Amino acid sequence: MEQRWAGSHMPEQHGRLAVITGANSGLGFEIARALASQGASIVLAVRDVHKGGLAARRVAEAVAGAEISVQRLDLASLASVRDAAEELRSTHPTVDLLINNAGVMHTPKQRTRDGFELQFGTNHLGHFALTGLLLDKMLPVPGSRVVTVSSIGHRFLSRIDFDDLHAEQSYSRVAAYSRSKLANLMFTYELQRRLSGQGTTISVAAHPGAANTDLMRNLPSPLRALVPVVAPLFTQSPAMGALPTLRAATDPRVLGGQYYGPDRLFESRGRPRLVESSAQSHDTTIQRRLWAVSEQLTGVVFPV
Repeated sequence: MEQRWAGSHMPEQHGRLAVITGANSGLGFEIARALASQGASIVLAVRDVHKGGLAARRVAEAVAGAEISVQRLDLASLASVRDAAEELRSTHPTVDLLINNAGVMHTPKQRTRDGFELQFGTNHLGHFALTGLLLDKMLPVPGSRVVTVSSIGHRFLSRIDFDDLHAEQSYSRVAAYSRSKLANLMFTYELQRRLSGQGTTISVAAHPGAANTDLMRNLPSPLRALVPVVAPLFTQSPAMGALPTLRAATDPRVLGGQYYGPDRLFESRGRPRLVESSAQSHDTTIQRRLWAVSEQLTGVVFPV
């Protein structure tokens, strides 16, 4: 049986640069702190630079000598994504790890600045654009990885409806979130297919299980009321929820196209292991169509 993986299994990360989206709190903050503790240089790519600065200070207090900076990034704005990518490209010659962690969950119906449904636009399209704009800074780097955070929610009420991608005909906050997380997986798998034969850069996915973070704030009212009761039984801390992403980002045994999540209670909590995503997520025809549509919507064409 595979040894249960823990943060102590992470190899040292000195000399590596990790760009982490949504890193001012929750999973992203724990990922940043853990990678910094192993010597990685960290960029907190966040919408609120004030909160990002406070998070950077907390990491620096916890990890002596941590190299950490803050980059403004609003994934709900393609202009902001392009500005952030340009600044990162001008500041850093290479990127070792891009961790697409930020997200919104179960929000009321809203639009991004570019008119996309908010959850699909932020969770998928924003990360798709950022990855495409930074990928050429990763391809020459031995062992570089793109890690995209999905969710067990990708299985529920989810399908990629190309006739109503932005929920103009009907909107369910749960279905919209699930669709965005399904898109994250399809992006991961299609990106890995394109990376094959291009060098050593790989694309990997992870999910945190039922991590008790601020994302819970938009749960439907009946579920939100149950959180204080069920949280101790079925959820886990942000630090534990960060472990699948940390394993996907650092374990030398990880292969491109793999998916990591917790090992207990239907993947809701526990130590990170290799898990399976839905059959739908592996539909290559839909993956390729989603990729083409994402390029059209964002105007970002990948170098692979």
